[in-house]
Amino acid sequence: MTEHGNGEKRATFGAGCFWGVEAAFRKRAGVTATAVGYMGGSLKNPTYEQVCTGETGHAEVVQVTYDPARVTYDDLLSLFWSVHNPTQLNRQGPDIGSNYRSVIFYHDAEQARLARQSREALQVSGRFGFGKIVTAIQPATEFWRAEEYHQQYLEKHGGHAACGI
Repeated sequence: MTEHGNGEKRATFGAGCFWGVEAAFRKRAGVTATAVGYMGGSLKNPTYEQVCTGETGHAEVVQVTYDPARVTYDDLLSLFWSVHNPTQLNRQGPDIGSNYRSVIFYHDAEQARLARQSREALQVSGRFGFGKIVTAIQPATEFWRAEEYHQQYLEKHGGHAACGI
């Protein structure tokens, strides 16, 4: 479900290691909450260790709660494209595996339309040269919140971590 009772909406993005991606979204005006977790796999309530095997099918994702009166879904898509390389299949930098894939999980038909439109515009823009944008756009499935030590990881550790964006 996209909309919360208070008018806030939800968006879910996978762009590699979720620590840096979450930090970027937390800084965006209009974002009221973030949580890192797992989506798109077959195992119920997976652990980080299980997801990292690549056998569960989950992606590391950031679930964003936002106020559409203060930030649009298009704005969130722009941020998503800016924090990773969407031409790398199943990896981001040194992190390799399907859990690090570039993916947009949409919560309604409007998000699906906007995500596809945004991906197409990015592809023809040439921003990534001749690289093909490999970002998947899929319906949101159940979100499994990651272990507490992953939540706001960079804030807890002074922004010092091996995971970069």
